[in-house]
Amino acid sequence: MSDGSNPWLSRPTEPEHAVPVVTESAVRPPTGPVAPQRGVPSPDRADQLASYDQAQPADLWWLGVHGGAGESSLAALVPEWRAADHGWPRPPGSAPARVVLTARSNMRGLRAAQTAATQWASGIVPHVEVLGLVIVSDAPGRLPRPLREFAQLVSGGLPRTWTVPWIDSWRLGETPTLPDSPRAVRRLVDELHAILEPGAAGTAN
Repeated sequence: MSDGSNPWLSRPTEPEHAVPVVTESAVRPPTGPVAPQRGVPSPDRADQLASYDQAQPADLWWLGVHGGAGESSLAALVPEWRAADHGWPRPPGSAPARVVLTARSNMRGLRAAQTAATQWASGIVPHVEVLGLVIVSDAPGRLPRPLREFAQLVSGGLPRTWTVPWIDSWRLGETPTLPDSPRAVRRLVDELHAILEPGAAGTAN
């Protein structure tokens, strides 16, 4: 589990004449567990996502934990990243599939994300490495307080959580493109590219 520290609140004071350090990527440190944990019970079998054999590998898999979770829209942004068809991918070879969960920000979506996170945390899908969760807004505007609080609870069980705002063009079925996407989407893709770099900090490998 995470040690509970908040890297945004516990920063050491720099000397007055310190030279600022410029990092090559903007990978945030994980805010939750990066691997399954002992003692986490698996969800009921009826609630578990299935595992699917995949004929081709992918650098990253988007796993929509329910229908309409934005899996296909996100997969259209980067050709090398694929939609997992709402199931844990099992690609050829021995390397684990690197997966990002996706869910809508309504209560149904967040509960599905919690169940998927619990399934991963229980250790019954050892062929995947979960990098985090993307919460896709289900309506314009700010989330109601109960949804914000539950989203925060769900986020605590995953390495990282990103949010994607409401995007009208996605609702209308237009094919998403990265250059035309909101800044939050472009930052998400940039951070995932950095996480996927060999030796990136904060992953299970």
